[in-house]
Amino acid sequence: MADEQEREPSPFAALAAMDRLVHDPSRLAILTLLLGWTEVEFSYLLAATGLTKGNLSSHLAKLEAGGLVEVTKGHKGKTPWTRAKLTKEGRETVEGHWNDLDRLRREAAHWA
Repeated sequence: MADEQEREPSPFAALAAMDRLVHDPSRLAILTLLLGWTEVEFSYLLAATGLTKGNLSSHLAKLEAGGLVEVTKGHKGKTPWTRAKLTKEGRETVEGHWNDLDRLRREAAHWA
């Protein structure tokens, strides 16, 4: 019993404990897509992720509230536009998240 208590948590437990704001599949897709761009149009995010407008808006709002994404809105003539970009914290967080996933994948392959 003592051995079990001293053992480090499995990579599977660490995976289950990951930040759900980032780890949610739709939000991770949005954040990962934003890694490659300075700023992205809402319509591009919509097409690339396959989310509905309402779902994408909801996820962006959560990411913005968490300080990971900055959303700007405006008009070109009478046409509204919405753009999103990663904050510095968002970029560091998503890059760290992917590094953690890679590490956990490697650990899981060798975990007994």
